[in-house]
Amino acid sequence: MSPHPTQTRPRLALISRIVAALIGGYALASVFSIFLSHLLPSELPEAVLGATLFSFAIYTAAIIWVFAAASAARAWLGLLIPGALMGLLSCAMQFAGSAT
Repeated sequence: MSPHPTQTRPRLALISRIVAALIGGYALASVFSIFLSHLLPSELPEAVLGATLFSFAIYTAAIIWVFAAASAARAWLGLLIPGALMGLLSCAMQFAGSAT
């Protein structure tokens, strides 16, 4: 016996949010860590360590954001847009030579 279509849609939305929280949140925290390590005014090992420590707070905030967003699509966009922007800026800083 298959579930009604009205029951399937909320399940898919929940699964999408869980995947967004786990995978999208991790990706956002990783990209943020890379981005922040370029901006911190210290030697590279200290900058990477500080950015990595701060990325745990970003990961937690991303998980909270995913489940607080009005829809699963908004949750994904809230992770993908900042992640893509920070990724592009990190690449630009790397290629420009501002990374230590």
